[in-house]
Amino acid sequence: MKIRRTPPWGNIPSSEITPEQTYLSRRKFMREALFLAGGALALAACATSGGGGIAQAGQAGPTPEPDTLNTFEQITNFNNYYEFTTDKEGVASEAANFPTSPWQVSVEGMVSKPGVFDIDQIRKQFPAEERIYRLRCVEGWSMVIPWQGFPLAALLRAVEPTSDAKYVKFTTIYDPADMPGQNSPFFPWPYVEGLRLDEAMNDLTILATGLYGKDLLPQNGAPLRLVVPWKYGFKSIKAIVKVELVADQPTSLWMASAPNEYGFYANVNPEVPHPRWSQSSERRIGESGRRPTLKFNGYGDQVAALYAGMDLKANY
Repeated sequence: MKIRRTPPWGNIPSSEITPEQTYLSRRKFMREALFLAGGALALAACATSGGGGIAQAGQAGPTPEPDTLNTFEQITNFNNYYEFTTDKEGVASEAANFPTSPWQVSVEGMVSKPGVFDIDQIRKQFPAEERIYRLRCVEGWSMVIPWQGFPLAALLRAVEPTSDAKYVKFTTIYDPADMPGQNSPFFPWPYVEGLRLDEAMNDLTILATGLYGKDLLPQNGAPLRLVVPWKYGFKSIKAIVKVELVADQPTSLWMASAPNEYGFYANVNPEVPHPRWSQSSERRIGESGRRPTLKFNGYGDQVAALYAGMDLKANY
């Protein structure tokens, strides 16, 4: 993979990057730590496009002691990706043979030049950059990840949105044969997410094809996923096959599933609690304590102007 490196976005030093082994061990760490803290089951999709997981209810509570990290073999068999299975320890085996090549992405809707892009064409046409970003999960954990990808704006400029386009709607693949979890009636498959057009065009918003210098794994959303670092992780839809420019605000899977808990914007905001737990602090994976949650996940200088005059509590 050819990587064109750029300065760390958000002035994050390389020393703060979550180590690869720690990143891969995040679910085991959170499972045991939140068990000690008295966690509660949440309908949140953070680490994966259809994920749920363990979320801490109420206030921060006692701080669990650091735990020994899982091995690579252990953590690749423990992950959330409801399109495959709700059994965290069965995801890797279910996803192991998931075909990610060949892969095509249709870009359509209110554009002057609609098209279907092959994933190899995407990689050639839009050179990958490294972006070091914080990731803040709605469940209350966080990390720092070096992604490989390219600005979504580059793809959108190539198809030329019309003046009527106000939003960008993303849709993941619908493949119940290879993704048996999509046979579940509890979610309105396929997974859908959306951004306002100006959010999508912001330079921080990228389409990722890899992390830590490696191609994305199937259980991580290969071959193409969205990364929007100032929003909670469940906005980062994975295994994208369709991008549509539309006039009306899309209804995402989590908005449809739990509209009282998950809104369209999903901006990281310590002042707006989830209905079942506080968002005022977070646990950086690999650290024993908690740290204050940063508004817009620390990217306010780049994105706060997008929401000037908006009530961020009403538009959660």
